[in-house]
Amino acid sequence: MSKVIYEGWMVRYGRRKIGRSFIHMRYFVLESRLLAYYKKKPQDNQVPIKTMLIDGNCRVEDRGLKTHHGHMVYVLSVYNKKEKYHRITMAAFNIQEALMWKEKIEFVIDQHQESQVSNGNKYVSFEYKSGMDNGRTASSSDHESQFSAQEDEDDAKPNLLRRTTIGNGLPDSVLDWTQDFESKLSSQNANNQAFSRKHWRLLQCQNGLRIFEELLEVDYLPRSCSRAMKAVGVVEATCEEIFELVMSMDGTRFEWDSSFQYGSLVEEVDGHTAILYHRLQLDWFSMFVWPRDLCYVRYWRRNDDGSYVVLFRSREHENCGPQPGYVRAHVESGGFNISPLKPRNGRPRTQVQHLMQIDLKGWGVGYISSFQQHCLLQMLNSVAGLREWFAQTDERGAPPRIPVMVNMASASVSSKRNLKQQESSVHPAPSLDQMNAASRNSIMDEYSDEEDEFQIAEEEQETYRTKHENDVKRAAFEEEPVEQIDLTCFSGNLRRDDRDKARDCWRISDGNNFRVRSKHFCYDKTKIPAGKHLMDLVAVDWFKDTKRMDHVARRQGCSAQVASEKGLFSLVFNLQVPGSTHYSMVFYFVTKELIPGSLLQRFVDGDDEFRNSRLKLIPSVPKGSWIVRQSVGSTPCLLGKAVDCNYIRGPTYLEVDVDIGSSTVANGVLGIVIGVITTLVVDMAFLVQANTTDELPERLIGAVRVSHIELSSAIVPKLDQDPS
Repeated sequence: MSKVIYEGWMVRYGRRKIGRSFIHMRYFVLESRLLAYYKKKPQDNQVPIKTMLIDGNCRVEDRGLKTHHGHMVYVLSVYNKKEKYHRITMAAFNIQEALMWKEKIEFVIDQHQESQVSNGNKYVSFEYKSGMDNGRTASSSDHESQFSAQEDEDDAKPNLLRRTTIGNGLPDSVLDWTQDFESKLSSQNANNQAFSRKHWRLLQCQNGLRIFEELLEVDYLPRSCSRAMKAVGVVEATCEEIFELVMSMDGTRFEWDSSFQYGSLVEEVDGHTAILYHRLQLDWFSMFVWPRDLCYVRYWRRNDDGSYVVLFRSREHENCGPQPGYVRAHVESGGFNISPLKPRNGRPRTQVQHLMQIDLKGWGVGYISSFQQHCLLQMLNSVAGLREWFAQTDERGAPPRIPVMVNMASASVSSKRNLKQQESSVHPAPSLDQMNAASRNSIMDEYSDEEDEFQIAEEEQETYRTKHENDVKRAAFEEEPVEQIDLTCFSGNLRRDDRDKARDCWRISDGNNFRVRSKHFCYDKTKIPAGKHLMDLVAVDWFKDTKRMDHVARRQGCSAQVASEKGLFSLVFNLQVPGSTHYSMVFYFVTKELIPGSLLQRFVDGDDEFRNSRLKLIPSVPKGSWIVRQSVGSTPCLLGKAVDCNYIRGPTYLEVDVDIGSSTVANGVLGIVIGVITTLVVDMAFLVQANTTDELPERLIGAVRVSHIELSSAIVPKLDQDPS
């Protein structure tokens, strides 16, 4: 008999109305690899209402908080990305129960994938055959098409392990400032440190808080916009308790936020995203200075480590125009990062960070420099308000159910939401609709390789030091230059320019800008500069079309075809950008030959499951707005676990079509980038993840820097049709 992994009563959540306005409870059972639910607790041989087989292609979609028949519930949806219309959607009255289900289902997903890889590590070669598209079907998105009969999407950050999607993702242009963790200040909660030493300095200590100021100067913001500042403090409460208080916009906010006057809901976008109207209560010469108000996007998520992230940024909205008697301030970036700490004396402890970068507008900002800083400090002091609120509250406990938000109903606006979603495109110019396509994260954190663990035998650990010198010599030998490839015969429509200030171009990025797993990563988790690339980047193409461009390596005259004629092997990465106009940025990496038995050769000739578990991208934004640098981050990302990757194995090439539109987490990061792409310098490194001592150290396939790309410079390619 199969073992029951988890079971219990949950809400059967769906959008289809059946004429009754009460909660439908169902008994859900996760048994071995089967998820099923029943009308009542199952007895012997009882047939379930619906079942789903859980395998490595399944994902858990976190739909966040939803109002369901007058109750606030936390919604999860489980589906197979190869059969995206077959899904089971469930909801819980408290976050903890939903997260427990999420954890158990993800455990089964990861367990199945690990078993597939461990069963012989089949490296099956999928040769390209004319007349076939290697099984490629239409893009399989992490969420159902907005025109389908969906029940209400990846993706973070952050986050529900590698197989989870986060609602509809981070809204367009909203900074995920919690993802900038370049320095690890302690061994505990490295992903939730208060600041990065590179970008912040301590400005002052006030009310038991540390106040930090951003060091970097930017030239794209008006002079009236303040530098980013954040307050960091410790509150003796659980993350859930603090999160509930931070999300409230009712009378309890007056008890801990001295800058709050009034708040209401403008539009509910999804379970993680809302548009809010907020009036500020500022105490700086209120008799002479007009009050300020805000209209902003608020996005939230829960990370794997139990922390909560709440982000916001100003947004115009047709139903929230300027109000008489108020000056509309602009929040460039802001939010809360609520991270658990180790308990002390039996009491929970949580680190709370509150960041704000704001332009208060009006004459006071231009003429009186102290006005903006005074008001900003007043807002940041809400962290001290949270600390004191919990310190002075006895016998508090997490409520058994998620409370419904008070004073945040706007039926006239919410009723228009579905119509707006259907009329929107994925990537228009910056607009409200882009909020349905962002995250995590943080994709860079949600699908990070940082959580991978290695089991090392004791006898192997004993040889660690004795092998060190030999490994250093071997690494030095591998860095020796090899015979160079003549690059003059390769070309793409995006030009190469090695000058620092060049625009609309690419160049090869120095491998030492990226840190990869060292030879001894299994023992000490150390990382080293990547060094020399395994392959040469010979050309970059920048395409556009009315449809997604698949299998671009078949195009006559492209660099992959030229390399084939010269007896070289090519690895082609086709980053597909969805939208009303589809874009593709194509990178051609070339080498003389693949070394038999090497990790790269095993990746090229392996099966898709192995490729998905190993293909890694390391991003970086050397130049760009603060909001983009923070949102993209620099954490390695396992592409095959974050988005759908299609692999096309030709006789002398492997093309990887990376469908960014298949994940709203990746799509969300893209939504932030695409609107300001002309201001950005972006580095990307591709590599195959090394998991064993024999495979280490990691080596880059190659790295590229693209600078200030213009959408107008993309061309429509002439793609030959595959013979039928």
